[in-house]
Amino acid sequence: MAKIVMALDQGTSSSRTVLFDENANILASASQPFDSTFPQSGWVEQDPEEIWLSQKATIEKALVKAGLKMKSISAIGITNQRETIIAWNRETGNPIGRAIVWQCRRTADFCKELIREGFDKIIRNKTGLVTDSYFSGTKMHWILKHRDEAKQLANEGKLLFGTVDSWLIWKLTGGKSHVTDVSNASRTLVYNIFENRWDQEILNRLKIPLETLPEVKGSSEIVGYTDSSDWGTEIPICGVAGDQQAALFGQACFEKGMAKNTYGTGCFLLMNTGSTPRLSEHGLLTTIAWKIGSEVTYAQEGSVFMGGALIQWLRDKLELFKDAAVTEAMATSVDDTGGLYIVPAFVGLGAPHWDSYARGLMIGITRDTGKNHIVRAALEAIAYQSYDLLKCMEKDTNVSLSALKVDGGATTNDFLCQFQADILQLDVSRPRIIETTALGAAFLAGLAVGIWRDQDHITSLWQEDKRFTPRLEEKRINGLLKGWQSALDRSKNWLS
Repeated sequence: MAKIVMALDQGTSSSRTVLFDENANILASASQPFDSTFPQSGWVEQDPEEIWLSQKATIEKALVKAGLKMKSISAIGITNQRETIIAWNRETGNPIGRAIVWQCRRTADFCKELIREGFDKIIRNKTGLVTDSYFSGTKMHWILKHRDEAKQLANEGKLLFGTVDSWLIWKLTGGKSHVTDVSNASRTLVYNIFENRWDQEILNRLKIPLETLPEVKGSSEIVGYTDSSDWGTEIPICGVAGDQQAALFGQACFEKGMAKNTYGTGCFLLMNTGSTPRLSEHGLLTTIAWKIGSEVTYAQEGSVFMGGALIQWLRDKLELFKDAAVTEAMATSVDDTGGLYIVPAFVGLGAPHWDSYARGLMIGITRDTGKNHIVRAALEAIAYQSYDLLKCMEKDTNVSLSALKVDGGATTNDFLCQFQADILQLDVSRPRIIETTALGAAFLAGLAVGIWRDQDHITSLWQEDKRFTPRLEEKRINGLLKGWQSALDRSKNWLS
């Protein structure tokens, strides 16, 4: 029988299920959007049950599309939006309030408190992360401080915390497995990436009970089985990784110095840095890429909070277009932005700035500015932010890339890919399968049960779709980057 791997790709704005065959071809896929809510400025929440039900619905739809039953699936891989935290009751499985999303800035003041007391240095040296409300740890602290039910359950030993992968695994296994993998654990602000364990000193400062946290597993091993009473069969769940680490794996970036940039809700640039963690000197993050067997692979990462979400905002809030697919034609209908810049610091700035108090701006508006200029400026802003990340990464690692692998939904836009190549003065390589996040989860799962022999086998399956080479002259690039830097400076520290 053919071996089929199911990849669950639970993102920030939608849930997706993709079925892959042994040659990494997509047999069927299904996607379902779900909502975020914004109860206060800078706050972002989601309904944990809606996350699960949207994911469950895509599993069922993908199977119907492929004409398959659950028992036809050989392995399940999970990849997920990272840092988003969910609390639930160990006994009932019911969530305690809404999920606090990675974009949420509600803990910015607590992070400032940690920085003032110098605790950020302890966090940095143990976790490889900066002290920012982006990460899960301060969100768990907030829940325990502000949700009475969570406090009570914690005192009774009934409270569980988990990132979205843990929540999905709990649901799939009927509450039998409370686990996460090292890549997701490394994003919580409370996991020691050098010793590979939850760090008790940080947990004590954030007042998070160790027993609320999931067991940490490798990224490619069996962590549980689907509950047969719900799914009619027990399928191994054996690949787990945060979305950006999964994309790095799906892009076959297995050698030290290889890098990819994913253009999703945000933009995430990761470089494989090998078996030794190395702290950044330029505002980037050190994180665990994956663990296979006993071998841990590390990565350096730069995170942009608003990538494709900026295009979504233009569509849904400004109503400049009805379908993001038209943005390429809109952008190329004008020769340039007319001097317009957009800094999408809607929820602050991520790497390398880490400014929770920055806010978005649009500057350089003239009487000639039209919606096509705004759309072009938005696409260029995505590329500018990624430029800032890559330049910091090159300084940290002393590695100059020969090409940048890109993926994610926004890379279907040829204008964005070409402008990224121009501004970086670097070839940009887009793969045949841009759903590399789901593909990475599938590869990790298939590797665990022998569908793919090893990483060389996986590399042989990766195929390039299109390569974009730089066209703009250096003088023009320098002028554009100068304008971007000026706009960026004006957005910083706005709320203070």
